[in-house]
Amino acid sequence: MTKIKETSTNFANKKALADECPEIYASNIIGGQWALAICCYLINGKMRFGALKKKLQNITERMLTLQLRRLEEDKIITRTVYAEVPPRVEYELTEIGYKLKPIILEFEKWGIEHRQLLEKEIS
Repeated sequence: MTKIKETSTNFANKKALADECPEIYASNIIGGQWALAICCYLINGKMRFGALKKKLQNITERMLTLQLRRLEEDKIITRTVYAEVPPRVEYELTEIGYKLKPIILEFEKWGIEHRQLLEKEIS
């Protein structure tokens, strides 16, 4: 994910929209395919890095690491490191992260309906 320079016009526009519109603010946090996909998997409970990587087959380790860090910075997930050898790290949605569940389920319903609509138009 490319970080927008804070001095750019794009950053200023994005910030202004987010400041005015809570929906834009929220979509900036969970927007993008990887962040939303990670949240979808974590809704079912804690997962380790390797398990997430297996679920998200096309994501690189670097991108997964970056996305997990960003979601942690935004307080959507927590990262727990266990003092074991080898170290065990688990990721889990925070309380505010779990509040995404009904939203994600609605996205799922909408996606199914929209896909069916498009498929009807094609056939």
